Amino acid sequence: MAAITLDPSFNPKTNPHEHDQQHGNVIEEIEGLIKVYKDGHAERSHIVPCVATAVAPELGVTSRDVVIDKFTNIWSRFYVPKCHGNDNKLPLLVYFHGGGFCVGSAAWSCYHEFLAKLAAKAGCLIMSVNYRLVPEHPLPAAYEDGLKAVLWLKQQALSQRGANNKWWSRQCDFSRIFLVGDSAGANIAHNVGTRLRNITSDGPCDEQIIISSLIKPLTIKGTILLQPFFGGEARTSSEKYYMVKQPRSALSLAASDTYWRLALPCGANRDHPWCNPLKSASSLRAVWATMVCISEMDILKDRNLEFCCALDHNSNRAGKMKVECVVYKGVGHAFQVLDKSQLSKTRSHEMITHIKAFVNYN
Repeated sequence: MAAITLDPSFNPKTNPHEHDQQHGNVIEEIEGLIKVYKDGHAERSHIVPCVATAVAPELGVTSRDVVIDKFTNIWSRFYVPKCHGNDNKLPLLVYFHGGGFCVGSAAWSCYHEFLAKLAAKAGCLIMSVNYRLVPEHPLPAAYEDGLKAVLWLKQQALSQRGANNKWWSRQCDFSRIFLVGDSAGANIAHNVGTRLRNITSDGPCDEQIIISSLIKPLTIKGTILLQPFFGGEARTSSEKYYMVKQPRSALSLAASDTYWRLALPCGANRDHPWCNPLKSASSLRAVWATMVCISEMDILKDRNLEFCCALDHNSNRAGKMKVECVVYKGVGHAFQVLDKSQLSKTRSHEMITHIKAFVNYN
């Protein structure tokens, strides 16, 4: 008979309703992920384990955690593939994880595995940002953290004397930076780009030149948005379809609505520009080349397609950068990190190939 070990934190006198008495009633819940109580306290389940930086040796990737801001506890997990030759510098992807702004971590095992593989196969450095979460830190905190990560990167490029960061910075081509993310992380990547434009826009001048002067010596070459988490008050066809039919996807419409209620400012609805970029002209200008990766079985499919069309239309009209749109057949939201089926593995390989091609082209 197997031995049973008692959890030392177990207390037989614990009241099952202790949280209700201490924090009030549960006002929002996504089953299996998060409960939010009346006083704002959030209780997250550990449905995905957090892991250390160790990477499978066959990938040839080194990974370490680096503090960006100790006061707000922002940190990043870096992935650095083996570089052949001292002068062979690699592009860097600034990556933001998903989780509806409410859950998730750069240390989640699913992201650690995917990003280590992406770094190895695509031949790029990755800086996976661990930003502050909702509801303890309402939006725009995550956007501010993303912007802070980019400006921190600028400082590293300006002062490469620090021995602590040489292990990755000596291999980094700071003139080839990409803003990348999946789901809510893709929303963050998009809005960080929008904030960079808004910081520097003071007239009808060349935005790319102005942004370059702000973040010099960094050069942002593009954005890669994987199943970007957007919303809106009016339901799209794919959202209506999956209200009736159970989606083969990690994201349900009910969960999506709950995430947005928790993330948006008090009194705002899903047509707020942070949620619905189609409601804001400033959110639909592509300063850099953009690739949007869409899942066919995702409730967000139609919303992502509408975003691509609007972004492409505005970019072409202004003579700006190109917009690429890729649809992955037969898979749902966040398949590349949450679905272990053979089809998802095949589509994940395709996604990594597309990301590599986009980065190499730009």
